[in-house]
Amino acid sequence: MKISIIGTGYVGLPTGVGMAELGHQVICIDREISKIERLKKGEITLFEDGLEELLKKNLERGKISFTNSMKEGIADADIVLIAVGTPPHPVTKEADMKYVHAAATELAQHLDKYTVIATKSTVPVGTGDDIESLISKTNPNAKFDVVSLPEFLREGFAVHDFFNPDRIIIGTDSDSAKAVLTELYKPFVDKSEILFVKRRSSETIKYASNAFLALKIHYINEMADFCEKANADIEEVAKGMGLDSRIGNKFLNPGPGYGGSCFPKDTNAMHFMAKQNGVELTLIEAAIRGNEKRKKDIAQKIISKINHINSPKVAVLGLTFKGGTDDCRESPAMEIIDELLKHELDITAYDPKGMKNANELLGDKINYAEDIYSVANDADILVILTEWDDFKNCDLQKVIINMRNKNIFDTRNILNAELAEKLGFSYYKIGK
Repeated sequence: MKISIIGTGYVGLPTGVGMAELGHQVICIDREISKIERLKKGEITLFEDGLEELLKKNLERGKISFTNSMKEGIADADIVLIAVGTPPHPVTKEADMKYVHAAATELAQHLDKYTVIATKSTVPVGTGDDIESLISKTNPNAKFDVVSLPEFLREGFAVHDFFNPDRIIIGTDSDSAKAVLTELYKPFVDKSEILFVKRRSSETIKYASNAFLALKIHYINEMADFCEKANADIEEVAKGMGLDSRIGNKFLNPGPGYGGSCFPKDTNAMHFMAKQNGVELTLIEAAIRGNEKRKKDIAQKIISKINHINSPKVAVLGLTFKGGTDDCRESPAMEIIDELLKHELDITAYDPKGMKNANELLGDKINYAEDIYSVANDADILVILTEWDDFKNCDLQKVIINMRNKNIFDTRNILNAELAEKLGFSYYKIGK
C-alpha cells in the first residue's frame, strides 16, 4: 500500500517508519523544511529507542521518503494519516484543531481517487464529521472515507508499541474503509485485538483511556501522601494493590505527578468536552486540580529540606517527563524547577536526552551539567525528578564525594534507600 503521513512528530515519525518496515511505501509530509532535510539524511528529529536504525534501513530500501509538498505527498495514496499536533488552547484548554483542519483542507485539493483519510492525532469527539465536511466543501468530487485511528504509542517505547500493539481501534461504518484497513493491519491479526467501532466511539476511547490512566496516577500519589502521614509504605501498599487482577500493577508508581504531551492535554480536553455536552466529570476535574497542586507541593518539600542552609544549591537529575524520551513538554520536572526558581535557588540539572529541549524552555535560568556526577558538585540536595535507569544505577559513593550537604530527595523512589543511608545520605522518598 502507499501510505502518506502528515506530520513527523512523536506519532507520525514512528508510525511512518513502522509502516515502512512492514513493507508499505511511505511518504511523510511536514511543513518544516529543516526537519524534512534532516530526515532525508537519516537524522532523527526526536529520540525513540531503535527509531534511527529503522529509519536509515528503510531509507536505504527506498520504503520511506519525506517531502514538504502536500501535492507530492498524497499523490496516489491509498491511506492518508493525519498526525499533526492538537495542542491545548491557552485559555480554555480545549484541543486546538487548527493544524488538523488546515491539513484536511489542503489535502482535499489533491484527492483524485478513493482514499481513506485517517486521524491519528488525538482529536475531540466529532472531529471526523468536521474533516468530512471540510474535504467535501473543498473538493466536492473527492471520493474518500474519514476514519478514526487513534494511536496508543508510549513515548520512549513507540517503536516497540508499534510492532506489539495491545489493541487496534478503528472507527468507521464504511465497508470500503474497513476493507482497506483490514488489509493494512493484516500483520497484526494474530497478535492484537482489532476492534471496529463507530467513529465517535473511537475518538472517545483515546481520551477515556488517557484520562483513566491519569486518574490512576493521581490516586496512587494521594495514597502516597496518606502513607507518609500514617507511617505506612506506599511501595508495599502499591504492590499489595497490584496483585489484585482487577486493579493491576501498572501506573501504581508514586511520583511528582503525571505530565508529558498526552495526559495533561487530554484530561483538560476531556473535561472541556464534558462541559460542552452538559456532563460533570468530577473525577477528572479533581485529578487535574490535584496534579497541578502536587508539583507545587513537591517543590515545597524540596525547599523544606534545605531552608536552613544559606544560599543552598540544588542538583536536579531529570528534565524530561519520563525516562526513555527527550520530551520536556508538560514535564513535572520542569514545572517543579519553575517553582523552585521563584525562590531564587541556584539549580544545576542533568538529563541523558532532554538537555537541548530543556534549554530551549528554561534558557540560562539554571545551570546544566555534563553528567550525573558533576551535577552534584557543591550541591546541598540532589533531587531525582525523572526515572532514568542511568540514575537508578549511578554510583552513590561518587555522588556523595562531590556534595556539600548529603541530602537526596528521590521523587521517583528508584534508589536503594538502605545503601544511600549507609553511605551517610539523608534520604527522602515519596510515600514513606
